[in-house]
Amino acid sequence: MKAHVITTLTINPSLDKSTHFIGLIPEKKIRCETPRYDAGGGGINVSKAISKLGGNSLCVFTSGGSSGALLEELVANQKIESYIIKTKNWTRENFIAFENVSKAQYRFGFPGNAFLEGEKQKILSTISELNTSYLVISGSLNEGLESDFYQKIIEIAKNLNVKVIVDTSGDALVKVLETGVYLIKPNIGELAKLIGVERLELPEVEQAAQHLIAKGSVEIVVVSLGAEGAILVTKDETHFVKAPLVEKKSTVGAGDSMVGGIVYALSQNKTLKEVIQFGVSCGTAATMNEGTQLFRKEDVEKLFKELQA
Repeated sequence: MKAHVITTLTINPSLDKSTHFIGLIPEKKIRCETPRYDAGGGGINVSKAISKLGGNSLCVFTSGGSSGALLEELVANQKIESYIIKTKNWTRENFIAFENVSKAQYRFGFPGNAFLEGEKQKILSTISELNTSYLVISGSLNEGLESDFYQKIIEIAKNLNVKVIVDTSGDALVKVLETGVYLIKPNIGELAKLIGVERLELPEVEQAAQHLIAKGSVEIVVVSLGAEGAILVTKDETHFVKAPLVEKKSTVGAGDSMVGGIVYALSQNKTLKEVIQFGVSCGTAATMNEGTQLFRKEDVEKLFKELQA
């Protein structure tokens, strides 16, 4: 397979449909505006973010049915190089609706359909053929997949000396840490669960992340704090970056934008402080746009300069 510095993997992508409406009233027909369609799913969004920044990545994802066909078209329209793993079952859809008066956002996510056994093996064999420096695994697992499926992928990637970046949650993340990865991006609640406590306060985050690093589970922990920003922790460094104040229109894709900014900055050999500043800039810039449009490059550059000042 052709060499790429960054490869993203989305085994549970989605066709995202977003719209606007006025009034949420039970039993009443709600008139919606013309919908917008976007290619969704963690890894796909990361590849989209990298592309917006002027970088390149190989976007590996599954696709099935007419929803999958539209998903493929949307990815191709972004000029993103892709490798598609075909599935019998259809690609799932997600629905995002914005109420114009209250400015409330409603997000409806559907589970991904099950894979056939041969399709699971195709995903694993595809990973074994990769020629890449960074592999970003992002998103949820499909219905019926074992919680250690990402773990199997990581074992293959590590044997190829690939640096693996994981953005998932629950049992899948726990299993990932048993094998050990390069970087994870939990939120503060997910980090608390990983170390077996009910909750964490901000001053406790660094020590919690260091606990995982000391166990050999991960080299870099980036803890997302939502509107507060993020913290990057390694064995030797800790950097807290407060998110810039902006007018927020949507949080859809903000986390994926942060991951995209982080891996792009790593591939550009930026310092770890710059890496987390750039990631926060991308995540914040994504909140300035509606739907799943992610961010504008000029917004990222402006916010990044502000954080470096």
